[in-house]
Amino acid sequence: MDSSTFQRLRRSPARVVVAAMALLLTVAGCSSIDSTFTPGAGGGDGQVVRVGTLRGQPHLFAPFFYERALADGVSADVLVFDSSPDIKNALVSGQIDVAVMGLPAMLAGAAAGQDVRLIASSADGGSAIVGRPEIGDVTHLRGKRVGFPVGSSQEVLLRATLAQHGMDADRDVTLVNLAFADMANAYLSGQIDAFSSAELGPSVARQQGARDVVSPYDTPVGKVNIGLATTQRVIDRAPDLIQAVLDAHVQTVEYMDTHRAEWRDRVVAEFGLDPEVAAGAIANTWPRSDLSAEYVAQVTALAGEMFALGQLPNRPDMSAFVEDTFVTATEGSGK
Repeated sequence: MDSSTFQRLRRSPARVVVAAMALLLTVAGCSSIDSTFTPGAGGGDGQVVRVGTLRGQPHLFAPFFYERALADGVSADVLVFDSSPDIKNALVSGQIDVAVMGLPAMLAGAAAGQDVRLIASSADGGSAIVGRPEIGDVTHLRGKRVGFPVGSSQEVLLRATLAQHGMDADRDVTLVNLAFADMANAYLSGQIDAFSSAELGPSVARQQGARDVVSPYDTPVGKVNIGLATTQRVIDRAPDLIQAVLDAHVQTVEYMDTHRAEWRDRVVAEFGLDPEVAAGAIANTWPRSDLSAEYVAQVTALAGEMFALGQLPNRPDMSAFVEDTFVTATEGSGK
């Protein structure tokens, strides 16, 4: 993986060295698997957990709060990437230990036989279907140009939502495949009339007069979007440390949900976002950590829709993909 793929946060010298070593191993064609859970600086007993997440996204910001909740002797080194597939590739290659990322990337890895395990939910929501003010409801999308990011959960939500209202996405609207980062600009320039996308695009468009056309959350997929993942390799090597991460994750999402102003302020400071846009995106996000039966059913529905669209080569084995041991232990301990 090219070093431009991610940006390292909290640049202590020891952690920069860790990153350089991981990259050198990758360039040399070697694996960085054996460096899982790097010893902390100074040669002490502390260990550093490498956590991947997305750049500039409020609904994937949880890792930046981990330090306040991790047990003594464990610290988080947060690496930011440009896409969930990039995060997934870093996870399965051993460059990071755990990751907060989009469920479609996790499911794609699992369907391809890669070592990806969903160990907790992280955030629901973060999606929207928005359009021009004159688009009164979803039926008024007929004949319109609608942006979407191919292969994403937002494509699934768009197609399923249109189908619920008796419309066919391939016949009744003109689909325009766009990157997440290009969605709002395409709307503002008139290239598209509406779009189904993850934040921040919808909140940016709303600032310029766009309105929510229809909720994307009323399909069998629900609001599921972001999860916490690791690999079976890491679980086997360091189950106690994975448990420590889960304990911190559960506390973190509860804290974020009840401290949304701090969440907004920190994501604005970290990534230079517009505070109003960040606040809008956060209002459209629901932090969580559980792997309830309802949640797993919604993830299964997402996998089924992705398979039907040809986004997955097969349906992942959900019993292998979902690893609820750690989050169940945290919930049972009352932490």
